[in-house]
Amino acid sequence: MMTAKRRLVVATHNPGKVREIGELLAPLGLDPVSAGELGLPEPEETESTFVGNAVLKARAAARVSELDALADDSGLEVLALDGAPGVFSARWAGEQKDFRHAMQRVWDELSKRRASDLSARFVCVLALACPDGSVETFEGAVEGELVWPPRGEHGFGYDPIFIPHGHTRTFGEMSPDEKRPLTHRARAFAKLAARLR
Repeated sequence: MMTAKRRLVVATHNPGKVREIGELLAPLGLDPVSAGELGLPEPEETESTFVGNAVLKARAAARVSELDALADDSGLEVLALDGAPGVFSARWAGEQKDFRHAMQRVWDELSKRRASDLSARFVCVLALACPDGSVETFEGAVEGELVWPPRGEHGFGYDPIFIPHGHTRTFGEMSPDEKRPLTHRARAFAKLAARLR
């Protein structure tokens, strides 16, 4: 498996993810470049799990770029919606990637079910792939609950409707420095960092 001080493809075209992953990679001494910057195609996410989609994306980026590649598949799981949107979290935002629409859809679905339990969690699976096809995965999660209406202008995705346990503000209300160590992505990265060290 790869060692530090290497160029690494971050297999995403999502600017928010690129920025957050780049900040998490910085202490590891890696040189990240996004799939978007390299003009790599976005593979269709055809798997039914976060692990499956992360592995699919990492292997595709590593194969085409001939570099080690890191992919993340992550999303919001809402207990009262039987884990939805889950692996479809980005797709709920539509082709325009409008997460205001996605957040409204979550709330509409909860309202239809008259759900009183607003428990939710963010899940992140990282897949680290080499051009030879070998891959390792690392998972992190953060538990919390949903609020409505959305609160805060920071973050991205579903951040404005998610309050992590032990806090009173949404991820959307927290500064990047406040939010970063609490996230599902940071928890997955801690496992990745331990492996790389």
